[in-house]
Amino acid sequence: MTFVISSEEFAPDGEIPLRFTCDGEDISPPLVWSGPPEGTKSLALIVDDPDAPDPAAPKMTWVHWVLYNLPPDTLGLSEGIATDELPKGTGQGLNDWKRTGYGGPCPPKGRHRYFHKLYALDVVLPDLGRATKAELEKAMKGHVLAKCELVGTYERSR
Repeated sequence: MTFVISSEEFAPDGEIPLRFTCDGEDISPPLVWSGPPEGTKSLALIVDDPDAPDPAAPKMTWVHWVLYNLPPDTLGLSEGIATDELPKGTGQGLNDWKRTGYGGPCPPKGRHRYFHKLYALDVVLPDLGRATKAELEKAMKGHVLAKCELVGTYERSR
């Protein structure tokens, strides 16, 4: 079985609906996945935007959401999931607004791409606290069994 992630709210490379952005409700989109490989002990999710601040001249990757230690039998996350609704044991890292939780697309200029990257890991990570994306990636090094991703786009109307 292939490891895949998707959303009922937007197609791969499709536009992310307004309600999941800073121009709307700024809530997380529903995500579903299937096919983590045998031996998966936990899952990690990183949502980021490599087009910041301007897709014509990107200077950084802006991090929107960092989750780790999702149980391997988790099949997805519901729309607008709250911290207390996350599966037991899930850790939340810091996004680039220096807070935990989801921060929706809010591009200052142009159409940006938002990568929803799901990793299947062969370990349950130690408690990383409010880890940054870089700290999570360092902890995952050598433990990634598989990765899948869903890309959505968004451009603010002016």
